[in-house]
Amino acid sequence: MTRDVDARRFLVVSHTHRTEAVAATVAVVAALRAAGAVPVFDEHDREEFAPHLDVESIAQLGRDADLAQLEAAIVLGGDGTILRAAELLRGSQCPIVGVNLGHVGFLAEMESFDLDETIARVLRRDYVVEERLTLDVRASCEGELIAETWALNEASVEKQRRMLEVEIGVDGRPVSNFACDGVVLATPTGSTAYAFSAGGPVVWPGVQAMLMVPIAAHALFDRPLVTGTDSVLSVRILPENVGPGVMWCDGRRRTELPAGSTVRVSRSEHAVRLARLDEGVFSDRLVRKFHLPVSGWRGSRREDGAVA
Repeated sequence: MTRDVDARRFLVVSHTHRTEAVAATVAVVAALRAAGAVPVFDEHDREEFAPHLDVESIAQLGRDADLAQLEAAIVLGGDGTILRAAELLRGSQCPIVGVNLGHVGFLAEMESFDLDETIARVLRRDYVVEERLTLDVRASCEGELIAETWALNEASVEKQRRMLEVEIGVDGRPVSNFACDGVVLATPTGSTAYAFSAGGPVVWPGVQAMLMVPIAAHALFDRPLVTGTDSVLSVRILPENVGPGVMWCDGRRRTELPAGSTVRVSRSEHAVRLARLDEGVFSDRLVRKFHLPVSGWRGSRREDGAVA
């Protein structure tokens, strides 16, 4: 491992669950070394990749390199791997370059077959950085703080066994209460994740907004709400609720919520920085990732009005 303080350092975040991820990681490490750059792994990935790489020659995040020294993070996997990278980089200015090795991979910029071109462009600094809004999340019960965390996609308040009785609110004012399976509190980035599955709207990532999406609400009014980023959204599990609920942030950080708990989310001062190599607009990504039918099944209409 080089000790050159002037060497460029790149975090590599991956996993060993699929052979293509291992092969891609080996290729990225080789390409970085060939360019005179220093590959950096976190402690978990160094352990995981020990059978596949000479990890002793790879810098360890927090020991051999700190966040401020990282030029970019190259993330190999699906959205879950990118969310883990965002967690590692929280509070830093390091941009994330996602290479999709998963299924939908909505957060990823490039596909695995573009790996060589991706690395070459990252080394040339041939990308633009897009900042994504994140949420500060606080959970409390009877005045006592239970959890203080954050989310890039969403914070969700969910049932464990029986339906939850909840009160939803905006800016300290109650809006409605109902029984439900849960409530998703999402960013525009998360609008194509859990909130989308729950029936929420797709929100373009440049829109400054937050979403509140009920899950299977037993209510006459169960529409998703979209607010500005100056608002504070809340979900309170009513004291008479039978049994606890649970809060998940990005599907990664779990907190049990006793009856009477309140979860509040607000805009965080820390953005996640995604490096974009593609000039394509969000509409194109939406169509490509979800395989949307941009040409109708009814056929095209000719100028004379007949259907072709």
